[in-house]
Amino acid sequence: MSSDTDSTPAVSPLAPKNGFPPLPQIAGVRFAAVAAGVKYKARTDVMLAEIAPGASVAGVFTRSATRSAPVRDCEAKLAALGISGAGFAILVNSGNANAFTGAAGEATVQTVCARLAGVMGLPPAHVFTASTGVIGEPLPPEKITDAIAALNDTLSPDGAEAAARAIMTTDTFAKGAAATAQIGDTQVSLAGFAKGSGMIAPDMATMLGYIFTDAAIDQPVLQAMLQDLTGRSFNAITVDSDTSTSDTVMCVATGAAGHARITSADSADARAFAAALEAVMKDLALQIVRDGEGATKLVEVQVTGADSTDDAQKVARAIANSPLVKTAIAGEDPNWGRVVMAVGKSGAEADRDLLSIRFGDIPVAENGWVAPGYHEQAGAAYMKAQELLIAVDLGLGSGHATVWTCDLTHGYITINADYRS
Repeated sequence: MSSDTDSTPAVSPLAPKNGFPPLPQIAGVRFAAVAAGVKYKARTDVMLAEIAPGASVAGVFTRSATRSAPVRDCEAKLAALGISGAGFAILVNSGNANAFTGAAGEATVQTVCARLAGVMGLPPAHVFTASTGVIGEPLPPEKITDAIAALNDTLSPDGAEAAARAIMTTDTFAKGAAATAQIGDTQVSLAGFAKGSGMIAPDMATMLGYIFTDAAIDQPVLQAMLQDLTGRSFNAITVDSDTSTSDTVMCVATGAAGHARITSADSADARAFAAALEAVMKDLALQIVRDGEGATKLVEVQVTGADSTDDAQKVARAIANSPLVKTAIAGEDPNWGRVVMAVGKSGAEADRDLLSIRFGDIPVAENGWVAPGYHEQAGAAYMKAQELLIAVDLGLGSGHATVWTCDLTHGYITINADYRS
């Protein structure tokens, strides 16, 4: 039975202890959020970001073959984006993914973009939308368009936290991160927020994420930087091995800080900015894993000694996505045999007699056999921690990879069995 009331889940035990962080205001960006009743009554569920003219906008999107109408629209607009003196807008709703909705879904995107463009005085090609929530249910455009006036009237430079809360679905906490970078004599600020909790298995980025900065950077440089850093952040997490239809990560650089524009990825200024951007992206990515549906453990999987980077990725993902490994972690069982199993099934080159495994600093297996001096009690005691490291060395080469995941508990089943009710 469908319900129109919102049931707020208990906050994940892995959530940041200090809650949503203070985010700096980013010159050239204003936010608004309202309760539009997309799925639930009295729940903030639509956010708007207004971006001043002169900004650079970059985006990375899911490669799912069934990606949503908003994703396809954003991809097309970014590919065709030229130089213009107009500003931009980003509008996101939760509660309905507008995915697998055919021509009706595409029509909703066009209607929403046209209406918002008209109200804000923007070209429709500068309006980007995203939707997250239930797949396969039509999204009536009036659910969004009826809220546009209220959104436009309440735009504020300090509205990022409200915007972050508006895009949550099964998330138990809003996710934000900030950083600064020194560009010449100027300190620039970065602020970002993201949503994600389930249907998390990266094929670009399995979630929604928005990062804003007052840095001045050419769009091609920003685009290349965002794509590269996604591989070390949002593409290096997994909760349940399922890739969403709606995944979007966008980065907006307003240029309001006033420093000399970054035009090359090879400059010292570009490297300084990239380090700060990576810090924000990784922080947000790990918060998504910390909020994995039903999660009680954050797990880092490190693979070294692989024949290639590709093989290291295969092994890391096989371990991180294994239901047997993840349920053993949930039960605080140091069952290293399940790690051996995952290595073997990964499809990567492996040699039993060269394989080594550590739980944290505890050698568990060496050279294809249990490590001398390993005691099950030590492994069991380690598994009681909330944050764990599983390290595997294949002993074959220099390939390495890191993936972050969480445990698999009955809470995941409960959340997803009731998702549409």
